[in-house]
Amino acid sequence: MCYGFSDHQAHAAAQTGGTGRRALLRGAVAGAVGLGATAALTGTAEAGSRGRGRTLVPRDLISIQLYSLRDDLNGEAGFDATLRSLARTGYPRVEQALGYFGRSAAELRAFYRRLGLRCTSSHDGISGDDAALATKISNARTLGQSYINVPYLDSPNLDDWKRYAEQMNHEAAAARRAGIRYGYHNHAHEFTRDLGGGVTPWDVLTSELDRRLVHLEIDIYWVVTGGINSGDGVRDPERFAIDVIRSAPQRVRQYHVKDRDPVTGDMADLGTGMIDFARIFRAHAVEEYIVENDTPDVTPLQTARVGYSYLRNVRC
Repeated sequence: MCYGFSDHQAHAAAQTGGTGRRALLRGAVAGAVGLGATAALTGTAEAGSRGRGRTLVPRDLISIQLYSLRDDLNGEAGFDATLRSLARTGYPRVEQALGYFGRSAAELRAFYRRLGLRCTSSHDGISGDDAALATKISNARTLGQSYINVPYLDSPNLDDWKRYAEQMNHEAAAARRAGIRYGYHNHAHEFTRDLGGGVTPWDVLTSELDRRLVHLEIDIYWVVTGGINSGDGVRDPERFAIDVIRSAPQRVRQYHVKDRDPVTGDMADLGTGMIDFARIFRAHAVEEYIVENDTPDVTPLQTARVGYSYLRNVRC
């Protein structure tokens, strides 16, 4: 779940129809029929990733952030049909977001199990009190999750970021006692906002979060964007991302994997943008590779299919 684009921005993009690559992709789908459209776009995503080397991402470690599918989950398709489509695509895992859609955690786990899916991770904000924290952890255990991640925090004040870190350390300790790993998911502003004296939110988090308790869920698009926007990663965005990953005291256990349009800087479906994911994956392997695109190029399910195919075929 990322909040880099507001609903207003997304609506504006939809009204104008988009330009460049995204508009061309929409046109391609409009001019194709059924499986032909899927095959054409999937082939595009695979073209740049196939090679002679070994597969970098094991199938069992591929997941998808359900926020990417919010329009289908909340729309005509609905939750159940959308999850069935993900299972048919081949996904073994999902990262939970947007609630349980009328089910309890136990009922949702049973539904996922019938589809052959596992909910291994979730995006959950910092809890308001210890009772809410206990409920969050209990639901995560019921669902069978390995991870809970804080999806977004923001403030212009350095003291707020220190307080966020203290609260996350507290929650992470409780999660660890329940056998669940607790992490933080980044955006771009952690690398670009000056909290005073050149100190950034990323500086605060990586110095204050307990490395024994809190891991990082690195969103590759947002790290690359943060490097470009700050100027530190303009020449070599992937090197900037790798340096961020390697220099953090906290373990990077999960990736959010979404591409970046080289012209507009918008999010893009995997394999259609500028990011050399294979280079990053070679530098640091993780426990989970989570497909995401907040603004799907064509449809949410097309984003899911292209993303899954890309990760299945990305090689050394």
